[in-house]
Amino acid sequence: QVQVVESGGGLVQAGGSLKLSCAASGSIYGINDVGWYRQAPGKERELVARITSGGRTNYADSVKGRFTISRDNAKKTVYLQMNSLKPEDTSVYYCNVEVLNAYRAYVRYWGQGTQVTVSS
Repeated sequence: QVQVVESGGGLVQAGGSLKLSCAASGSIYGINDVGWYRQAPGKERELVARITSGGRTNYADSVKGRFTISRDNAKKTVYLQMNSLKPEDTSVYYCNVEVLNAYRAYVRYWGQGTQVTVSS
């Protein structure tokens, strides 16, 4: 069993900051790529940022220079630091984790999401 839990969402004014956490637990033998996604009402889920096992990162154009993804392998946790938040960043943010399981297979897991609301 593998669990992925996001936390850190909330209500913030435009220009403010939030730091999201994505913690994986359970039968995990390794973690490969991790991505943060977001989905606003009536819109498709979109990739916000991704980090590889080696620490390489990539970002959606809309968040470059404002968001930073990082990981702590010992804690099996990935973070998303969000600065200079805009109302259009309002979404449910999801974490997607690629886990090496007990059967030596890579499987992707989603968390339940955390709401981020940015007021103008």
